[in-house]
Formats: sequence, C-alpha cells, structure tokens
Amino acid sequence: MKTPKRLEPLVEDGLVDEVLRQLMSGKEATVYVVRCGDEVRCAKVYKDANHRSFKKNAAYQEGRKVKNSRQARAMEKGSRYGRQMQEEEWQNAEVDNLYRLAAAGVRVPTPYICFEGVLLMELVTGEDGNAAPRLNDVEMSAELALTYHAALLKQVVLMLCAGVIHGDLSEYNILVDEHGPVIIDLPQAVDAAGNNQAAAMLERDVDNLAEYFAQFAPELNGSQYGKEIWKLYEGGLLHPEVLLTGKIKQDHRKVDVRGVLREVEHVKEEHLQRQLPDFQP
Repeated sequence: MKTPKRLEPLVEDGLVDEVLRQLMSGKEATVYVVRCGDEVRCAKVYKDANHRSFKKNAAYQEGRKVKNSRQARAMEKGSRYGRQMQEEEWQNAEVDNLYRLAAAGVRVPTPYICFEGVLLMELVTGEDGNAAPRLNDVEMSAELALTYHAALLKQVVLMLCAGVIHGDLSEYNILVDEHGPVIIDLPQAVDAAGNNQAAAMLERDVDNLAEYFAQFAPELNGSQYGKEIWKLYEGGLLHPEVLLTGKIKQDHRKVDVRGVLREVEHVKEEHLQRQLPDFQP
C-alpha cells in the first residue's frame, strides 16, 4: 500500500522497509502492519489531540512527572510549545509503561521505538500467525470466560504491584494470542500512588472485565474484585500471587451515634475555650 505521510520519516530513516496494510483505527491512533527487515511489526500512529475522541486526558495526566522544568511550566500555561510537549509526553507515556509493565511480567506488546509520533512495536499474533483478534471478537464459552477473566485479574494485580493502572481497560483493548490475553493501549495509564482518581479508575477497569465476561459466566455478576484489589493495595497486602475472592467483608458493627456527638461537642467546646481571652480578676 501507499506509505502514509506520518510513516514516511520512519521509511526514510530505515526503521521501516514497507507498510503492508492498515490493521485498525481507534479513538487514539491508527495502527499499520509494517515490515522491518525480516520481521513484521506494527506501527501505531497517534492521532492529533484535535482529532482524538479520548478527551479526558487531564484526569489521566495527574501525578505524571515532567523532569524538564521549562517543559512543565509550558504545559501548565497551555502555550503552543506546552501543548506540543504534552502530546509528546502522552505518547512517550505508553512506551514507558510498556517497558515498565513488561519488566513486571505483564503480558503487553514489546515496544521498540517512538519516533515522530509513531510507536513501533511487536505485532501480537494469534495461533494462525496472523494479527491476534481483540477479545470481543473471540468466541467464548463459560469455561473460557472464567479462565480469561482470572488471567486478566492477575495482569491487573501485576500492573498495580508495578504502580500502574490501565485506566481504560475493556474487551476492545485486549488482544488474544495463543497463550491468552495481551493488554494494549496504555498512553492514558495512571500512576497508582500519584493520582487521586486511581481507586475509581482501577475499580472501573475491573468492573468492565466482570461485566463483559458475565455475559458468558453469570456468576461474575455482583463480584467486587476491584474493591478487593484496591483494599489489599492500600493495606500493603497486595502481591502477584494473592488469592482473590471477589468479595468484601462488610463491617456490621453498630455506630455509637451518641458517642460521636459527644466527641463533636467536646471538640467544639475546646475550640471555643481557645478563642476566649484569659480573664484576670
């Protein structure tokens, strides 16, 4: 096929020898199958911010650190240079997260290089050697649904142990190769310790998985894996081999309302006493 304009710099620099075909187009990027020497890889071409349908990036960028202080100031001001730096940071975040998660044992594509707004990475393939299907395109039995759900929960736990939350996890950004699910699309991934919405994002990711697989395995309806995982994380008890139940123990102890009110009145009285000047007769 004709080389897309955004891929021309990679061809000119010898990073890509040939663009074979377009693989998919999503809200964040268009992905092409390319040949690099003897290997077939994929090239993810990020869409310009004005053409993306993923608009809630401010919440996802909270907690991300920018080492260059000039760039950080420009990004805060929203200048033209700042917006350019923000775009580069958004794209580089995926590369950083892919390396970080791969090192933690998470099943993600191998990244190679991010150049001129294009991420060159491994082409995940299925059993037939062709590009792996997305999860929502895979025929599912109840048994397979439970198997994949358990495998993905393990991946979510591994990610959180590495300090990362996907933030947009669903059946549309999970591929299935011959060994099982592979997680993709990570530019919006958030730092678990630095984002105030981290708990809500994790719970939403896990609920998305349960809702999808519950179509085939109804017993997943009503599970609370997201809350359970976050509770273990907050308590410092989360580890890669943790056994999850999908249930949260409820505290059924009665609240001592009168005791609480007495404590409130006591605090108010102390505060009032501190406001009054000392009186000397």
